Amino acid sequence: MTFEEFILEAREMGASDIHLTVGAPTVARINGELCKFKDLSDTVVNRTILAILNAEQEQQLTKGNDIDFCFQLENGARQRVNVFRQSGRLACCIRLLNDNIPTLESLKMPSVLSELAERKRGLILVTGPTGSGKSTTLSAMVDHINRTRACHIITIEDPIEYKYVQDKATIHQREVGKDVTSFSYALRSALREDPDVILVGEMRDYETISLAMTAAETGHLVLATLHTSGAAETIDRIIDACPPHAQDQVRAQLANMFQGVVSQLLLPTADKKSRVAALEILTGTDAVKNLIRSNKVPQMESVMQTGSRQGMCSLQDSLVRLYKKNIISYETAMEYATDKAELEKALRAGAGF
Repeated sequence: MTFEEFILEAREMGASDIHLTVGAPTVARINGELCKFKDLSDTVVNRTILAILNAEQEQQLTKGNDIDFCFQLENGARQRVNVFRQSGRLACCIRLLNDNIPTLESLKMPSVLSELAERKRGLILVTGPTGSGKSTTLSAMVDHINRTRACHIITIEDPIEYKYVQDKATIHQREVGKDVTSFSYALRSALREDPDVILVGEMRDYETISLAMTAAETGHLVLATLHTSGAAETIDRIIDACPPHAQDQVRAQLANMFQGVVSQLLLPTADKKSRVAALEILTGTDAVKNLIRSNKVPQMESVMQTGSRQGMCSLQDSLVRLYKKNIISYETAMEYATDKAELEKALRAGAGF
């Protein structure tokens, strides 16, 4: 079996990830669960991992560096790969990316995401833990802009996951480590490249956060991701990433430019055959901006619960809706609840319906 056939078989099984490890079974993640995929000898696994590296990457690996990159099959399917060493042996994780960029409609996302993507300026964040579908949602939002607006989009990614086909927009995709040295350097350059929309693959540090907010403040639409697990936590994470002396200024900046946070989790469906996104959505209403400005982030939970007309919803609301539509099981809803007692009460009472 060739490596390409190996990947295609995993795709046919509906896998999202493959873990290859010398000295351990080869496993695949299907609908969020790891299961045994192939019986491969250590020699085959070692040879397979090295075969997808070029000479420079192999040299970097020898120096003790992890390797991040994407590769494409002959049919155009793209994979994101991380190669590393553990216990002195080679291992890699292969993320199987969607062949095509899905639309927000096909992802069954609420209309507020399209409305956010149509904003002309400000900061929009898509957050969630690793493997929660952040990149897919963000790509669908960028593609919505591409199909509906004649503008200039610059993406800064590490690595590039989805290749956009230009429609109404002009799109330039820059890969960190290949086209540019860092997110912060690319952001500085982007401001001199006449952008309308800037996608930042991840806001990892204060410098990147500061530059992203400056870009949003100067009349650009900035979309970015963060590894946080809730809308309110996202606001706190941005503030806490900044030096203490700058936090008041950052809070005021953020309040001025904030458009919305979409925080998501991927949950197994009731039939265990697929996964569905549970969302927490916070939009930049005057009330929300005032809470950011006055450092009253804990009050955002109640704003989300009462802000359905502005497209907002809490994670609890999302779990109730998914359960009431028989999309997820009672056990799954309870497992992911932030307040189990409150959720149980809502499920029993049919709150919101």
